[in-house]
This record gives sequence, structure tokens and C-alpha cells, in this order.
Amino acid sequence: MDCLGCRIANGLEPDLHIVYENEYATCVLDIAPFNEGHLLILPKQHYLDVDELDWETAQAIMAASQKLSVALKEVFRPDGISICQNGGIFNDLTHYHMHLIPRYKGDGFSWSEPQTPHGAELRLRETRARIISGLKDMPQR
Repeated sequence: MDCLGCRIANGLEPDLHIVYENEYATCVLDIAPFNEGHLLILPKQHYLDVDELDWETAQAIMAASQKLSVALKEVFRPDGISICQNGGIFNDLTHYHMHLIPRYKGDGFSWSEPQTPHGAELRLRETRARIISGLKDMPQR
């Protein structure tokens, strides 16, 4: 397997800290955690982006995120949990993975503002229409 994400998801990398797995996904501690308990959920099959996931894998990943969120809340008592996934060129692992990050007030984790103004807030009505139009052309799941 050439893909690091596939090797992690299938337990082939050394020193993995697997906390949970099912038929479709593996959940490991992030090796560079933002906070203690920071987890990655990776599908066992190779996918790059969320829109490539088959239905069963997507459901298994979401179910794992719910189960692990409960565990993180119980164990670490965070103020909240951030769940995120970076796609396309922002997916540094080049294998789909979801982050579950226990969060605490003042921990420094932030959603940043755009570096340059883009005016998208002025086009909400048009943006909504474009997305709805795009959805009409998609096959139903």
C-alpha cells in the first residue's frame, strides 16, 4: 500500500494508537494533537474526499464520530468538540480523514477570517440559488 492513510486505517503502520475500529473505519490518536484526545477517523478503503465515500462507509464514520464524541466528553470533559475534514489540496494525508478535537475555552484553536475580502456575504441569495440548482442535477442517494 503506497497510501499512508490506507496503511494507518488498516493497522499497518508502527506505533499506532488505535482507540476504536469497525468494519469500515479505524480511529487513531493524532500524532500531532491540538489537544489531548485529538482523534482521526480514517476509512479502511481509499477515498480522498467526502463525496467519494460510499453510503456504508460514510455512515460508519459518522457513527464512530458520535460514539467517540461521547467518550471524549466523558474522559476529558472538554468545553466542546470540533469536527472537521479538509478536502482536495488541503487534505495533507491524501486519504479522507475526519478530525475530532476536544476543545477548551482559550485553547487558541480558531476559525480564521479570509485574508482578502471576497464579498460572498453580499451574494447569499444568488449563492443559494446556484447550490439548489446544482443539487437538482445530482443523483439521489
